[in-house]
Amino acid sequence: MIEMMDMEKSPRAKTHRVMVGDVVVGGGNPVVVQSMTDTDTADIHATVEQVKLLADAGSEIVRITVNNDAAASAVPEIAKRLSDAGCNVPLVGDFHFIGHRLLRDHPECTRTLAKFRINPGNVGRGKRHDENFNAFIEIARDQGKPVRIGVNAGSLDQELLVQKMDENARRTDPLSGDEVEREALVESAIASVEAALDVGLPESSMIISCKVSRLSQMVEAYRTLSKLTDIPLHLGLTEAGMGQKGIVTTTAALSVLLYEGIGDTIRASLTPEVGGDRAKEVKLCQDILQALGIRTFRPSVTACPGCGRTTSTLFRELASDIQQQIDINLPDWKSRYPGSETLKVAVMGCVVNGPGESRAADIGISLPGSGESPRAPVFVDGQRETMLSGPTIAEDFTKMVNDYVENRWGA
Repeated sequence: MIEMMDMEKSPRAKTHRVMVGDVVVGGGNPVVVQSMTDTDTADIHATVEQVKLLADAGSEIVRITVNNDAAASAVPEIAKRLSDAGCNVPLVGDFHFIGHRLLRDHPECTRTLAKFRINPGNVGRGKRHDENFNAFIEIARDQGKPVRIGVNAGSLDQELLVQKMDENARRTDPLSGDEVEREALVESAIASVEAALDVGLPESSMIISCKVSRLSQMVEAYRTLSKLTDIPLHLGLTEAGMGQKGIVTTTAALSVLLYEGIGDTIRASLTPEVGGDRAKEVKLCQDILQALGIRTFRPSVTACPGCGRTTSTLFRELASDIQQQIDINLPDWKSRYPGSETLKVAVMGCVVNGPGESRAADIGISLPGSGESPRAPVFVDGQRETMLSGPTIAEDFTKMVNDYVENRWGA
């Protein structure tokens, strides 16, 4: 029998504990879901609305771009409006190129943000790189703020990459270009950690990410990092892509690492459709963690895919209706019925797997397939509770689901 990961023995359990606002990252704590806005941060209203959207969807940390003086000046007012609206999600500032100057020139922004993100490949070259990086880290140290050292393949330190390529050319058995780049990514991350330690930022104030767009390269980079450091790791692809491709690639990349116990916080970097739902990336992260059995966010509905035995569309319609009802009721259920997020519902379409799956769920129904008796047994906590039939099967079962939640978790 294949067992899920032993959380006490996984790499995740040995990491340092980092506080981002009131959210705990690492130290064996639950994997944290985060996301990022795509608004102009200087547009205070739009940014506040999107942060609220992401937080309401379940993002436990939200990152915003701080790329110029206007954005830095807007951060305190954004945080105030969010607080006034009862939204206290930690805000992370995403800094590139001039982060050290923005933090220095906008002290209220610096105090407001719960965490800073720096990309060591985007702070200059040579001596200027070291000066800018150290200035950034010194501010974080003095303000007691954690820092994510975020290395990206697309903005990797070119001097380091050229050096690694030259070294590789002299090997008797040279590595591939992807392997060299992966080595450079990991080396950049570890060297940046050591430089931050030299400035006085403790490991308990650091998180590392090492993002690329190619799945295999990303997975191997994080596997290497997990062996080299106990600092919490933020997982993600740099750009996952759009639609089905983005969902599949993100799911594959994150699932491999999470199943191995690697990763303390995650983001799905999906390219949203124009006018699409930005919170889709949050829901995908939640679905991945729930599918792996790492965390539970919402009730699950098991439904069969259909076959020649299920020519009726009733089970598909009922499964869709039940899922919609759960989505509608979930905010109310979370406040009134704590624990109801673990609810398991089965809506099956014929007698082959229907009764077994229905018994395994908290509440399940096995609808009649082609040629079967037009009666549907309902199972509650593994026992057959009743038989439903007639034109109101869907309405009757939906009511039974609602009653089950109230009766089990209402106390």
